[in-house]
Amino acid sequence: MTHAIALPRDPLAAALDAAARGWHVFPLRPGTKRPALHGEGACPRTGPCVGRHLKWEQRATTDPDRIRAAWSTNAFNVGIATGPSGLLVVDLDVPKDKSSADAPCGATTFEALCERAGHAVPDTYRVRTASGGTHLYFTALDGVRLANTAGTIGPLVDTRAWGGYVVAAGSTTDAGTYEAVNSSVAALLPEWLQTILKPAPARSMGLLRLPAVDGIRAALSALEAECAVVSAAPDKQRNTTLNRCAFKVGRFVAWGDIPRRVVEEAFQRAGEGRGLTAAECRATIRSALDSSIRKARPREAA
Repeated sequence: MTHAIALPRDPLAAALDAAARGWHVFPLRPGTKRPALHGEGACPRTGPCVGRHLKWEQRATTDPDRIRAAWSTNAFNVGIATGPSGLLVVDLDVPKDKSSADAPCGATTFEALCERAGHAVPDTYRVRTASGGTHLYFTALDGVRLANTAGTIGPLVDTRAWGGYVVAAGSTTDAGTYEAVNSSVAALLPEWLQTILKPAPARSMGLLRLPAVDGIRAALSALEAECAVVSAAPDKQRNTTLNRCAFKVGRFVAWGDIPRRVVEEAFQRAGEGRGLTAAECRATIRSALDSSIRKARPREAA
C-alpha cells in the first residue's frame, strides 16, 4: 500500500522541491498542463532568448533564484523537463472510456510486462496524476539519450524523456492534484526496460532487395516505394509515416499478392533504419496492417 508524501501545495515550494532533486523545472499555466512560456512567434529576443528563441526544454532550470522570480508573478503549475533532468518517466494512464470496465489500465499492462521480464515492478519515486494514473520516475543511464514513446511498451503506457515533460507533484488541474507517493528516490532505469526503449542505431538502407518470387510486381513496387518514404521521414513524423505507409501496402496483403511477413520485415528494416525502436516498429506495423487488411475493398472495387 502506498501513501501520499506530505508535499507543500504552494506551487513555488513544489518547484523548488523538484529543483532540489536536480530536476529542471519551468512554469505551466495555472490550473493546466500547458507551458506558460512565450512561443517563437511572440519571442522578444531579450533575456534568456537573446540571439535565438529558447523553448521550454532549453529554459527549464534548477536555479532557485530564477525559479523564485518566475513563480513570484503567478501561481504557476510546475513542469519538469525530463531530458535535461536526466529522467525517464513512465506514464501509466487509465482508460478514457469509463464504460469499458474490463479494459486494462496502464499499470496492469506494465505489471504484466515486468512479470514477463522476470522482475518486480521497480520501487521508485512515483506521482499519482490528476486523472488517476501514475508517473514512475527513473534516472536515465549515462550516455543514453532516450526519446518519448507512445504505446511502445504497451497500451496506455507512454514514456517521457528528451523532448518531453511531466507535471510535477504539487500541481493542480481541474481534474485534481498531482501527488507524490511511495519512494522519495528516482531509481536507476532498469537495463531490461532501457533495451525496449533504446532506438536502434541509424544505418544506411541502400536499395531495398526483395525476393522476386514473393508477390506480384505491383505489390513489390508499392512496398519498395513506401519503404523509401519511411526512410526519408522527418524526425517528428517517423512513426506516423511508418503507420501511413504500412497501411497503404496492407491492401496487397489482403488481396494475397504478397506475404504479410515480407511486408513486415521490409517496414521493420525501414523503421529501425530511421531510428525507431524495434518494439515501436513492430507495434505500428502490426496495427497498420491489421487495420488495412480489415478495411481493404475488393480488388475490382479499389
